[in-house]
Amino acid sequence: MTQSELIILNFEEIRRRSIKLWKGLPENYYNWKPDEKAMTAIEMVRHVLEADYGWNIIINNGSMTNYKTPWENRPFISVTDELEFAKPYRKTFLETIRQFSETELNETKIIHPANGERKILGQYLLRIGYHESVHAGQFLSYLRAMKINRPKIWD
Repeated sequence: MTQSELIILNFEEIRRRSIKLWKGLPENYYNWKPDEKAMTAIEMVRHVLEADYGWNIIINNGSMTNYKTPWENRPFISVTDELEFAKPYRKTFLETIRQFSETELNETKIIHPANGERKILGQYLLRIGYHESVHAGQFLSYLRAMKINRPKIWD
């Protein structure tokens, strides 16, 4: 298995578990949040899904200066709707990763626009997976605080 195949496998496994969590959220809790500064549950789902669009720009060395998200002004309808809308952006993101050579993954430098940190592409991609995993942990704590049964993500 190549590096890009392993990275994609990791992304797919992380997303599979995230989806299990998100589908465990009853609609009447979509707007729940632990405090006023936090994202609502549905906002967190969108944040994770929407990130694929931005990550794809970054890993292709595109400019984030005039970043516009396809989700801008889009109403929150449901977790299922969010997942459907995100499908083409996820597909494009994974296809981009699939095309990277071993040399590109090990030598291309990526600068994260928010903090200016330089990372090697392969390392940057692994940090992207970590980003979603952290939000999965947050989502689990949201469900616990809501007193909702948490889906078994380890199955």
